[in-house]
Order: sequence, then structure tokens, then C-alpha cells
Amino acid sequence: MSRLKLKALEQRLQALEAFETPKVSLEQYATSPHIAARLLHTAQACYGDVEGKVVADLGCGCGVLAAGASLLGAGACVGFDVDRDALRVARANVEELGNVDLVECDVRLLSAADDDVLNWRFDTVVMNPPFGTKRNRGLDMEFLRAGLRLATCAVYSLHKTSTRAHVLRKAADWGAEARVLAELRFDLPASYKFHKRQSVDVRVDFVRVWFPRKNK
Repeated sequence: MSRLKLKALEQRLQALEAFETPKVSLEQYATSPHIAARLLHTAQACYGDVEGKVVADLGCGCGVLAAGASLLGAGACVGFDVDRDALRVARANVEELGNVDLVECDVRLLSAADDDVLNWRFDTVVMNPPFGTKRNRGLDMEFLRAGLRLATCAVYSLHKTSTRAHVLRKAADWGAEARVLAELRFDLPASYKFHKRQSVDVRVDFVRVWFPRKNK
């Protein structure tokens, strides 16, 4: 049984490597250890959705959420990402954990695949998807849809607070229930040439989404 406390989890995640060269075309922003630890700790402490579960991390990037789930006692974790360079960093981050696998895969294919082709099933899906508000518009909803197709318990995801009404409406359209568990401040450091400030705080919703028929 994992007894790792919130502060200890955040400290462990702080030791992980981040993106070497983030790619603007993929809207790559690292999930901070502070936010990742709180997302995962809430999923476990409030819902029991991590320890002993099979967990997927969609758009795993450098593997922070997958690593955190492993540290909280997940039975197995699989991270999916389209970027080979990010997965190279992720492999270094999770190599000592033993129960994390990484798959090079475009998450959009998981969203669009037929049910009889989609053989992967997970108890819980966690993710920090691209915001999808400027580049790759709507990509956040493709990630969420893919997560709901894969998860038998729930999806835990981060979305810009400004898109809250849209996220909740789309979840309802899919027959799912969605609950905003917290509103967080996502500190985005200057990562690309077009950034004019050293960092900017973005209001982000931490959302739990599930199908009532699948979950308690």
C-alpha cells in the first residue's frame, strides 16, 4: 500500500527532467510537480482511483503524471505521446519505477478508433492535454473523448477555466458526468520565441469526468 504523502510526492516529482526543447506545434508545456501531485493525490485520497489501478497518461510528455501514479501505488501505468523526443525524456524519468510503459501514439487515433479495434482499457486516465484554444483548436476535447473511451472508472484532466462551460457541455453530450474539483493557477514559463513575458498565470480547471454506468 502506498503511504506517500502529498508533500513527499511533489518532492519526488521535482527531481524529474522536463522538456529539453518544447514544441509549439504540440502545445507542449510541462505539468508542474505542484499541480501533478495534487491531481494524483486527489484522485487517490478522494476516490481511490490510483492505488492498485491500471492508469493511462494521455499526452504524457516527460511522464510526470505516469511517474506520480506509479509512486502512489498504481498497479501499472502506460503513457501515450506522439513526440519521440518527449518520450526519450520520459523513459529516463520512469526507468527506475518498474511498472510504467510508454507508447508512441497519436492520441487522436485513440479517439477516432472503432470500439472493436480499441483493445486498450484502463481503470483511470490522467492527462494534461493541449489547451486547444489557439493552435490545434478542439484538441483538448479529442483527448478527453479518448480518455472516456479508455477509462472504466474516471478521467482526471486539466482545462482552461475559460472553456469550462464548453467542457461540461461536451461531457453531457457524450452521456458523461463532469465535476470541477478545483480551480488552479498554471504558471506557464516563457518557452517559445513569441512569449513576451517571463511567465504567465493561466486559470485552469481540474476536472473529473466519468460515465455513471461505469462508476459509483
